[in-house]
Amino acid sequence: MDILGAQLVHKYGIYLGVVEDSSGTLNDLHLLLSSIKTNLRAQQYSNKPTLGFLKASQAGFEWFIATVFLITRGSLQTALNSLQEISCLLTSAYLWPSRVHKSVHLPKPLAFSGIPPVFSVSMHLVELILQEEAPLCYSAFKLSGFTPSQICQHWLQQCFWNYLDWPEICLYISVCILMGPDYQVYMCVAILKHLEAQILQHTQEQSLLVFLKETGLNGFHVYQHFNYLQALEQKFRILILPDMLSLGTY
Repeated sequence: MDILGAQLVHKYGIYLGVVEDSSGTLNDLHLLLSSIKTNLRAQQYSNKPTLGFLKASQAGFEWFIATVFLITRGSLQTALNSLQEISCLLTSAYLWPSRVHKSVHLPKPLAFSGIPPVFSVSMHLVELILQEEAPLCYSAFKLSGFTPSQICQHWLQQCFWNYLDWPEICLYISVCILMGPDYQVYMCVAILKHLEAQILQHTQEQSLLVFLKETGLNGFHVYQHFNYLQALEQKFRILILPDMLSLGTY
């Protein structure tokens, strides 16, 4: 998976013009992925878990690391330094799922639950806010037989790759790091609210899941919705940030 994923990232970086079309750049990406994987493994519980998917040292391809690599224009050392600094922030638990996969930094019951904070905390909060901010949109998901959290987790697991344009992905990460982890929740709510008319339409056509999984979010631009993100912060931060800061364990 790492080999194919790295090749895809390298090609996308060349397309964006942020990395060189050379074997050296691809090798640096492989080295970055390998180095981080080794570092994270040293911070994981060594006990043998009973759940099969917990036996892996990481959960899926490292889309967050790949994104940071492209943001740093393929600089191995800059990417390593950036990831080291980000790993010290609580936000990394939500932006970077493998950062807390079986992590010794989590309470043992949570680490072995197999449920990452982005799902157990962020997705619960997305649904909580969406019910109030866009009740028709929330109801449409229920009528379609699945939940907003399922599609949002799908987007977040791959860092919005294949859904948002590259500048929007960079802004998503920057906003969450600078403004706080709760902005991840507000971003998901803002995107779903932005899509509300289309969500209602595809609910009637019984094609909502296909639409959300196979259609990009090309019409969504972070700067156009930033005032709404700040409004959500003012309205909900006092309620949801404590839950995120405690990783939902209190």
